[in-house]
Amino acid sequence: MNRIALLLGILLVSIPGDGRGADQLLWGDTHLHTSNSFDAFLNQNKSADPNTAYLYAKGAPVIHPGNRARVRIGTPLDFLVVADHAEFYGAMRHSVQRGIPTDDLDAWDALMASLSERALRFVSEWDYGREFFAALLPKPGLTPEEVAANPPSYPMPVADGMVRTMWEEATRIADEHDDPGTFTTLIGWEWSSIPAGANLHRVIFTSANADTASQWVPYSSIDSMYPEDLWAWLEETTERTGAQFVSIPHNSNISKGRMFPEKSLRGEPFTEEAARTRMKWETVVEATQFKGDSETHPDLSPNDEFADFELYPYYIQNDPPPYEAKRGDYVRTALMRGLAIEEKIGFNPYQFGLIGSTDSHTGIASAEEDNFWGKFPRDSTPETKDRVLRAGRGPSGWSMSASGLAAVWADANTRDDILEAFRRREVYATTGPRLAIRVFGGWDFDADDLVGDPAAAGYARGVPMGGELSRAPSGRAPRFLVQALKDARGAHLDRIQIVKGWVDERGDTHEHVYDVAGGGARSRRPDGTLSPVGNTVDLVTARYTNDIGAAELSAVWEDPDFDPERKAFYYVRVLEIPTPRHSLMDAIALGRDPNDVEGPPTLQERAYTSPIWYRPS
Repeated sequence: MNRIALLLGILLVSIPGDGRGADQLLWGDTHLHTSNSFDAFLNQNKSADPNTAYLYAKGAPVIHPGNRARVRIGTPLDFLVVADHAEFYGAMRHSVQRGIPTDDLDAWDALMASLSERALRFVSEWDYGREFFAALLPKPGLTPEEVAANPPSYPMPVADGMVRTMWEEATRIADEHDDPGTFTTLIGWEWSSIPAGANLHRVIFTSANADTASQWVPYSSIDSMYPEDLWAWLEETTERTGAQFVSIPHNSNISKGRMFPEKSLRGEPFTEEAARTRMKWETVVEATQFKGDSETHPDLSPNDEFADFELYPYYIQNDPPPYEAKRGDYVRTALMRGLAIEEKIGFNPYQFGLIGSTDSHTGIASAEEDNFWGKFPRDSTPETKDRVLRAGRGPSGWSMSASGLAAVWADANTRDDILEAFRRREVYATTGPRLAIRVFGGWDFDADDLVGDPAAAGYARGVPMGGELSRAPSGRAPRFLVQALKDARGAHLDRIQIVKGWVDERGDTHEHVYDVAGGGARSRRPDGTLSPVGNTVDLVTARYTNDIGAAELSAVWEDPDFDPERKAFYYVRVLEIPTPRHSLMDAIALGRDPNDVEGPPTLQERAYTSPIWYRPS
């Protein structure tokens, strides 16, 4: 493969109308929390506000809100969504740092406001935030369906006014940092529905500016816990203001099967209209982040030797039940479920692309293993990693994953272009490394297309990630043109895999993982899979070498098991060689045995592309 051609394809800015497709590879985080999120503020983030978040993402040194060290990102981002929780947006911080406004309150409400302000300041000053947060979490005993139908109320004096004040400030700061062509800020928030501990959270972002965004306040789970109500609000707000939105589900891995269900939380089966509504707003899913990986699980994909990556068995609730991986929790099974639903109603509600992002609550987008600054300020140093992040049984800093990033193939680094890339699903997820990946599906690719300008061949005679292939030409199977280039500052590549899912004539779903390219002199096992690449990590120094694997991999792969009558999807998974996990580095620094802390000492960082779908007609 011509490496110069690949690098040029990554770096060149596209010329509108040139027919080449998207030529800019942009890196960003669509899921970052600052001190405006109530749980971040309660967990010691009192200083890293949206301005801090943008400065860090752009490459400036900032002060960490917990340990007060000067920190800096290794490589700046191209775009960022500050996605603070809509629930009490900024009101906790406003109450403690500025006070609760009482000018328009009667005597009783003013007294209640004063008492609430004092209580919140006491919680903040004496660091009872973890216990206060636990009191807000779902209690055991009810089902998600019961809680969603009868949601609890969380009164806070004059919260609406504080929320509007903090929202308008945050949107103005976003506009001030937006620099089209250089660094893009996308205004957003998080809708944090979690009935009975079933995580249904979504990040919503818009291409609109602050003037337009000031026409609403973020829709929250206090307004409704039902995703359908969120989508209805997005529809109404788009019609009223002209703003365009994308809604991104995340942490499906802890949704208790409700993120990608066969029936809605109201118990209603999918109709074609309901499926179309979901896909209008949710074209992309967050597949990896700090709270674990949501691609698949060993219980669901027992024949996938790499399915045990960054598992996270912690529900967000008090006294949680034992973790159980369900088909509605994971990306791969959801993609297969979507095919099966389409067989019944004629439309696929789960035809989504994949991205990664951090879900950091420190205001610091740290997805690098050797520059990882924790989920919250309270777990941001080696010595504080043992702290359980919620009162009672729950995760610690060791269990957090230093992940992920959103990779976007776009025409330009602007709000409109990035949102459009999300809509057409020409995006992919990585767990942190900046792997440059192209994948195209078509019918007549060959090895010559890997030379020169592969993207030109891909766009001219195929479809990119996120696209669709229609009826197969007689006697042909789909071919996939795939390229992967290592992170310039990172590890070599182990292998390229293609994950296929399909539905058979009975409506049953199936999956298969194919090894299509591997780095180094590798043998294949009898089943066609590649032998292990090896491991160069020194468990004493937490260093590794690039003596194994390859700097770049490419392939033209044809599906050997293709049935032209059956719907299918294909996505690419690229694995790095083993490298040190943050838990190994911190255990060594503390003089502890790496086997005595949660999390493996090494991991294989990876990327997941958005799928390409095949339809018989």
